[in-house]
Amino acid sequence: MARKKQLIIPIFLPFGGCPHQCVFCDQNGITGSSALPSMDEVKKTIDAHLSTWKGNGRREAAFYGGSFTALPKEDQARYLAVSYGYLEKGLIDGVRVSTRPDCVQDQTVGFLKGYGVDTIELGAQSMSDEVLRLSGRGHTSSQTELASRLIKSSSMRLGLQIMPGLPGDTVDTIISTAERVATLSPDFIRVYPTLVLKGTPLHRMYLSGSYRPWSLDEMVSICRGVMDIFREAGIPVIKMGLQPTRELEESLVCGPFHPSFRQLVEKGLPA
Repeated sequence: MARKKQLIIPIFLPFGGCPHQCVFCDQNGITGSSALPSMDEVKKTIDAHLSTWKGNGRREAAFYGGSFTALPKEDQARYLAVSYGYLEKGLIDGVRVSTRPDCVQDQTVGFLKGYGVDTIELGAQSMSDEVLRLSGRGHTSSQTELASRLIKSSSMRLGLQIMPGLPGDTVDTIISTAERVATLSPDFIRVYPTLVLKGTPLHRMYLSGSYRPWSLDEMVSICRGVMDIFREAGIPVIKMGLQPTRELEESLVCGPFHPSFRQLVEKGLPA
């Protein structure tokens, strides 16, 4: 039976709530946005996607691009009240938010569930504390483990994002990250190889010679190992590599980017 296609309605909150600037991050360049959307803009985004949706699969509003649970509570409530209105009317089937591991506590999960949030995506990025430190993440691998267990125990869906190729990464730290992430039993994974984008701290590190981006061949090879680990654990990788966009093309300096990155990885794997 063919799998029903899902509708994910992306609502971008560039840097929203982020207490740090990670060395790799350029949300404005990737999303084409620089300011937080108004409630009217959120409604227009949801309406626009629903008006062209012809499928019959699950429909979700997804707050991406920042650390949602680090926003002021009143701002979180305002955004979620909008999506909850669509949920109550049966126009969407769920809500997801993306956030940082250190911004998830018991009360956070209860608050989100009250507004119909049923999926939380965590930007884990790495399970090496040294890589996290060098990347300016401001959280630890143990905080990722704690937040993941909290989300899973609340019966919410857990998504984890990792970024192979960060400062300090090696083949061993990337494989170890994949293995430790798999033990957390997330419902899905996103894998985004690290790219150097204009104007980021990582760009300055590249120019100074203190960061060497991974080659495409190197990253394809290591991601085959990463994909093997997740496949063996039965965890779907829903995204591998950034989608090519005009904004990304304008921001990209160097790094292991390919418009069909996932296909390159899967070509070397058993069917």
